[in-house]
Amino acid sequence: MWCVPRDFVFSLAILVLLFGTVPCLGSFVKTENKIKSAVFLSPKFELGPGSVINKYYYDIDFPRGHVAIKSFHAEVVDEDGNPIPLHETYLHHWVVERYHQSKHVTHTRNDGQKMPENSDNIMVRNSGICQESINKQYFGLGSETRGTATDIPDPFGIEIGNPAEIPEGYEEIWMLNVHAIDTRGVEDKLGCTECKCELYNVTVDEYGRSIRSDYKGGFLCCYDSKQCKLKEGFERPKRSLYLRYTVKWVDWDDFIVPAKIYILDVTDTLKLSDNSKGMNSEHDCKVEYQVESCTTNHKDGNGCVHVKRISLPFQTGGYVIYGVAHQHSGGIGSTLYGQDERVICSSIPRYGNGNEAGNETGYIVGMSTCYPKPGSIKIIDGETLTLVSIYNNSQEHNGVMGLFYLLVAEQLPDQHFRHSTRSSFFMDVM
Repeated sequence: MWCVPRDFVFSLAILVLLFGTVPCLGSFVKTENKIKSAVFLSPKFELGPGSVINKYYYDIDFPRGHVAIKSFHAEVVDEDGNPIPLHETYLHHWVVERYHQSKHVTHTRNDGQKMPENSDNIMVRNSGICQESINKQYFGLGSETRGTATDIPDPFGIEIGNPAEIPEGYEEIWMLNVHAIDTRGVEDKLGCTECKCELYNVTVDEYGRSIRSDYKGGFLCCYDSKQCKLKEGFERPKRSLYLRYTVKWVDWDDFIVPAKIYILDVTDTLKLSDNSKGMNSEHDCKVEYQVESCTTNHKDGNGCVHVKRISLPFQTGGYVIYGVAHQHSGGIGSTLYGQDERVICSSIPRYGNGNEAGNETGYIVGMSTCYPKPGSIKIIDGETLTLVSIYNNSQEHNGVMGLFYLLVAEQLPDQHFRHSTRSSFFMDVM
């Protein structure tokens, strides 16, 4: 009987891992047959003509365990499950955030009110790049939600529920924020959806702080329970609504390549400072901004374009897997450029031309997305990116946004597979 030294086997295995042919990844990365899907409803919220809700629901129904999210789709529906069109209930935004909550909590706050910042919950934000409390969501869109693709291509996924990342004595929960405006019977639908302060008769924000005089509209004026101005004599009953959301996921395994979430904001006012470890960046994302109307002599339909741009360093790079912008009514499109002026992703809004839900005239009902071939677009560590957000300003727009959502993988599938296989081998032989 031949006796092969253990050191020889160990060395041979290393050579195979380093120089051998990697098996065809096609047999590992297809997840169509493994995908799980579930449809959930948010807690019920009520809206009457002109009213506003901005609710925060904690510990919502969500996939549990160590999984990879593959898509997230949402829309507003009534009690019978019928989709509600934007010209009746405008979905300003919805976002989903991740938290770690103590297992000793006996009651999770779910009355629609925001949890105090001094609570025991630990917020788990995305990978950046705004300051800690801003744009920290994992998922979120607005009026465009029905018509915007969110599927994450194989073999990539957003990793959640990893036991190694959850502190002892805690569990992972998810929070849903829904901001919706009932525009039935209002005097000015666009003004109400843009949260124009004079239509809400608001001079202080939800915390009782005075709103500055040059602030014409935005978040500060259409907070929870506010009322937009109605046409005289208009009456309709309140109705019960829900955010219906569909989540697709797969169980986590070593063949899934993790994708990180980054949200860039064109309102970011970046400050660079020196410290003992080199350059330090301090972000200050404002989330919304004002688009002033163009001058009278440019109101020919062509010259009225408002362009806002910001250049930002991207600290940790990788391969772009998915990209999409978020804009409000009046948006023309948004483009993210690399340091060499190459286009990383361009996202264009689609406006509806009908009356039915998903095709409402005058509303953004979808945003084009980018699915570059894996490996074809790489952001290098520290690269300066330029985000450009363009609006038509033939008329004034209040409280608009210019966000860009990116999924970035630090490794390509073959790199990830080699690394995972090598790591598993060393664990087995040590």
